[in-house]
Amino acid sequence: MEARAFEAMVRQMSGEIPADYFDGVTEVVVSPRAVPHPTRAGIFTLGECIPLPLEDGAPDAVQSRVVLYHGSFRALADLDPTFDWREEAWETLTHELRHHVEWRARRDDLEALDRAAEANFARHDGEPFDPLFYLDGDAPVPGVHEVDGDWFLDHVVRRLPDQLELGWHGRRYAVAIPAAATLPAYLLVTGVADPPPGDLVAVLRRRPRFSDLFRPTELFTAEVVARPLPSLPSEE
Repeated sequence: MEARAFEAMVRQMSGEIPADYFDGVTEVVVSPRAVPHPTRAGIFTLGECIPLPLEDGAPDAVQSRVVLYHGSFRALADLDPTFDWREEAWETLTHELRHHVEWRARRDDLEALDRAAEANFARHDGEPFDPLFYLDGDAPVPGVHEVDGDWFLDHVVRRLPDQLELGWHGRRYAVAIPAAATLPAYLLVTGVADPPPGDLVAVLRRRPRFSDLFRPTELFTAEVVARPLPSLPSEE
């Protein structure tokens, strides 16, 4: 999509969003720049919400400038023939507006989610990461967290069991815990029906302790195969 058509699309999308969300937004602009990730190949910043706080620090005084980077969109489209310009532009615009709304409300939920996404990139690239990063992801139900299409099933245990039962899409499964496992453990679960678009990870961990601050965390990782369990009578 050419820059002029992209800019027209962004203007149209901005008109579809209630005006209240733009309180304090000085402008929404399209930049020709491509903004690649400083260390990760194939990752580009699609947009930014740039805060412009005023001197008195009152919430109503917080102003922002929202920028969408056409060059980044074009770079990702070149890498992925299925790239959906409209869907990605809408997600980017609303994502950056949410940053602005949260800054005005003095909340940092979305910044925590962005940090979780960065940690998940590190996990995929085999780099060190905070084992509890997924707790900052979206949580549709307690104990289940999602970060960029990867799902994490959180289990707090005192010790490792021989077998773990878990639920996914209304079905129950069991996975055998590897004999060499230690806590915390990241178990990449395969074999479930209707798997997520990304990873399904069962995380087993102890409840955080003060002493954890003074020793490095050694993370155990393994792939396990889920075995379906019989449905309970009430589930049939």
